[in-house]
Amino acid sequence: MKYWKYYLVALLVILVDQLSKWAVHTYMQPGMPGEIPLIGDWLKLHYTLNPGMAFGVELPPPYGKVLLTSFRIVAVCFIIYLIRKYWRLGAASGLLACGGLILGGAIGNLIDSIFYGVVYDNAPFNAPTPWLHGQVIDMIYVDIYEGFLPESWPLIGGMHLSLWPIFNIADSAIFVGVVLILIFQGRFFAEHTYEAHPVQPIHRDPAEASEVV
Repeated sequence: MKYWKYYLVALLVILVDQLSKWAVHTYMQPGMPGEIPLIGDWLKLHYTLNPGMAFGVELPPPYGKVLLTSFRIVAVCFIIYLIRKYWRLGAASGLLACGGLILGGAIGNLIDSIFYGVVYDNAPFNAPTPWLHGQVIDMIYVDIYEGFLPESWPLIGGMHLSLWPIFNIADSAIFVGVVLILIFQGRFFAEHTYEAHPVQPIHRDPAEASEVV
């Protein structure tokens, strides 16, 4: 069962992700007062809560969060199944490692959704229950650009643009896993990489076989 090593990749992502979230919650103040510059004003640590999906997109309350969490559980189970399936098909180890990154990131944010409303008491005030309504802790702030586009630009000139994603280790693992699959898909999905792992034959005792007959 060598495919378990790809689940260990996921476990490593989960441990690093949860440790980073614990440290941010324990030692940092939320928002700008607790902001820590890492690389000038471009890369910072910034403690914020995300009640929904990527970019703060939320499903309608009061049970939209429960639906989102349920979907994440199904997605995690499906990724676990896919890693084992593609291992049996002899898929490239790089593809399976990327699957481990994506799995670890998905579980990392799933833990936030299920438990953080209770553990860190960060469920929204209007949540019907703290369980399944925890908010994801984000902290990696990439301040790319914020301002008005030049008036001379057609169609979008003069528009205000904000590019400042805030994410966490789990999000990063998912992003890296997906990007690597897209970049190396020609190699990962090449036909010659799929050499199915042989299924071990079941050896019967001759005496048992004669009894069956």
